[in-house]
Amino acid sequence: MDITDLIGGERVVCDREVASKKRALEVLSELLATGQAGLAARPIFDSLIGRERLGSTGLGHGVALPHGRFQQSERAIGAFVKLKKGVDFDAIDRQPVDLIFGLLVPDHYTDEHLKILAYLAEMFSDRDFCRQLREAASDRALFQLIEDWKPKAIDLP
Repeated sequence: MDITDLIGGERVVCDREVASKKRALEVLSELLATGQAGLAARPIFDSLIGRERLGSTGLGHGVALPHGRFQQSERAIGAFVKLKKGVDFDAIDRQPVDLIFGLLVPDHYTDEHLKILAYLAEMFSDRDFCRQLREAASDRALFQLIEDWKPKAIDLP
């Protein structure tokens, strides 16, 4: 999978200040709508918040992967926000979230949706990668880290 199929540099933000999960999802919705003809932030927010009501997308260790479905989108779209300070995201470990990758997928994506989420879960379970993201000081540096990340090779016996 090539992450740049999902996300471009214009949808990556470094050190954004927000005070709540709701505001973080609003910022993410605005980013997801960026450069997408026919997509508006409010319906994207409604999709993301609807998914959050089913259960938090906070994975733990300061990471969240909010995602939603949208019929106006023809392809999957991603956005990433590194918060200046973590917010309560109802994560399973109850730790504040400061790394948020948002995903919007077309209604007709089923297997693709799960594959993308699995890829992102692997990406953000890489502790060294998350440390590097937290140390990044610019939108461009964040995008470069995301663009360059590769899954670790599996050692087979």
